[in-house]
Amino acid sequence: MLRAPMRRASDTVNPHVQGMLTSPALRIAERCDALRAAGHDVYKLVLGQSPFPVPERMIDALRQNAGEKDYLPAYGLPALRRSIAAHVERRLGIDRTSDDVLIGPGSKQLAFLLQLVFAGDVLVPTPAWVSFAPQARVLGRDVVMLETRRDDGYLLTPSALASACEQGGDRPRLLVLNYPSNPTGLTYRPEDLRELARVAQRHEVLLLADEIYGELHHKGQHASIARWYPEGTILSTGISKWIGAGGWRLGAFVFPQEQRALLDAMACVASETFTSTSAPVQHAAVVAFDGGEDIDRYLVQVRRVLAALGRWCARRLAAAGIACAQPVGGFYVFPDFAPFQAALEARGIATSEALCDRLLEDTGVALLPGSVFGRADRELTARLAYVDFDGTRTLQSVSMIPREQPLDETFLRRHCPRVVEAIERIVGWVPR
Repeated sequence: MLRAPMRRASDTVNPHVQGMLTSPALRIAERCDALRAAGHDVYKLVLGQSPFPVPERMIDALRQNAGEKDYLPAYGLPALRRSIAAHVERRLGIDRTSDDVLIGPGSKQLAFLLQLVFAGDVLVPTPAWVSFAPQARVLGRDVVMLETRRDDGYLLTPSALASACEQGGDRPRLLVLNYPSNPTGLTYRPEDLRELARVAQRHEVLLLADEIYGELHHKGQHASIARWYPEGTILSTGISKWIGAGGWRLGAFVFPQEQRALLDAMACVASETFTSTSAPVQHAAVVAFDGGEDIDRYLVQVRRVLAALGRWCARRLAAAGIACAQPVGGFYVFPDFAPFQAALEARGIATSEALCDRLLEDTGVALLPGSVFGRADRELTARLAYVDFDGTRTLQSVSMIPREQPLDETFLRRHCPRVVEAIERIVGWVPR
């Protein structure tokens, strides 16, 4: 008896994911690792991973709780939920309870679940974190990308939000607002947030305030839009950026009571997918959100290094004619090579992807093209993550320098030499 030919594997793949590639940041980071393994010297300014160590007290807590083997509730460890609610109130002045907190294996997973359970349009200002739009495509829905301008610091303006709402009918909307920004390192002033909140309230827009870099505001002055729109703002936080534990995979969403239905729906989906987040990691994360003098000291020193290095990178690039704003949070800058557009086109470089490919080939410096953050292909922007240095050694050294003493270029060249060298290579590469 003849068997019918077996279907091709590609015919069984959901059309929403056909043709998708792995995350650009991970893909290019893996390319960098392969080049390094082949003996090439690569300056890896691609992956947004904190260079600083996880605080020792958190590591001790992880060891002490390694024997915690039972499944935890889908909503998360009660003690951790209490700790996060207290952290949000203490740091941001936002009144929340443990019942308002949902724990997941990274804020990326929680963002995906929110898009899954939310019935409405998703608005994302560009440049935007690379995974928001691909997650929407996986779910078979469109994302409305809201263009921002370099002259506005790549920040969404209240008028642009109002215009998008007025043109889009009366469907429910979810606005994803990431700040301090990945990829620009820029953030909103309190007065900007207040005006955005007024527009969101008027149009009943739900906000996802992605504040994963909030504790890395270089002056420790992060403000949450939830202060002005508490009933319509979901806060996103975690332990990957400000406390250095990206690989531990733990994120949290903090909901207002008015959005409890979304929280419960996400928890139901979580219970049928990942069940719960790693028990030992949840126990250890309590240390981070409870805080203490050691955590405060850690943050002060981390901010000092990131502020000094980010400021130096932006100034050095700008002095060479590359448009680059000084960052105020996180560990990114977003240079724009538009001033060299004609000369670069003469070299055959007309897109941000071609720019980054040629830069890696010619100098060994790896950046992410602006196009993967939702910018136009022919906009010659790129994200530079200034994290290619030994964070442990740098923290030890900076702790010996009085807080009132600025970290000068000598310190940066001694402790962040690969980042400094990468910037010098970029400066030497641009046309003269």
